[in-house]
Amino acid sequence: MVFAGSWVRAGLSGLFLLSLMACTGLDKLPAEVVSMPGQGPLLFSPKDTAEWESVALPAKLRTAFKLEKRDQRPALQAHAQSSASMKRQRLNVPADRLGRLQFEWQIEGLIAQADMAERDSEDSPVRLILAFEGDRSRFSAKNAALSDLTEALTGEPLPYATLMYVWCNQRPEGTVIVNPRTDRVRKLVVESGPQHVKQWRQYQRDIRADYEKAFGEPPGALLGMAIMTDTDNTRSAVRAWYGDIRLD
Repeated sequence: MVFAGSWVRAGLSGLFLLSLMACTGLDKLPAEVVSMPGQGPLLFSPKDTAEWESVALPAKLRTAFKLEKRDQRPALQAHAQSSASMKRQRLNVPADRLGRLQFEWQIEGLIAQADMAERDSEDSPVRLILAFEGDRSRFSAKNAALSDLTEALTGEPLPYATLMYVWCNQRPEGTVIVNPRTDRVRKLVVESGPQHVKQWRQYQRDIRADYEKAFGEPPGALLGMAIMTDTDNTRSAVRAWYGDIRLD
């Protein structure tokens, strides 16, 4: 995946989606992710965030990220106060090599007013965002126009598909939420409600199966990944902590 340019918050415009894959330089190629036998690559560790770029969003306050100990373990804290920003990384994982994704996070609390199916309250205490390549000739007229606008503004087209893992207030685990502004962004609920607030939650996800559930077709190459905590729509505050992210 190649990243560049500015992101607008997920679903607010193609700029947000594009930055998951937009190139920081046309002469640069995405780095291929190669799994070692018996051990997948560690894509993110709170002990070393050098490979993850901090991204501020236009006209948005920054979510504050900082390294700290949480429950005696290293973590990356995200503190959102009416804000939205993220950490992102380039990837290039061919479709036939997509495997399992392991990640962990913890939240201080839910965002009471948030509803990820509504345009004006589409905030989340935690997100893990994946961007995929695909056949853009299959875009609807609306998405094609959005992609053209994105390319005109940033030099790169809209990602074919964006899958987000999220923590939802009420919808049950396994629910797929289609973004209210474009169906090329879909959110998969992996945690719901307050039961596990202030606890470390660990997940192992089958990327291919999750993508097929969300989009109804096999995935293309995985081009990008990001983490994001945002409260800009609800004008509220929340803290979250991210741990290791690993591809197997």
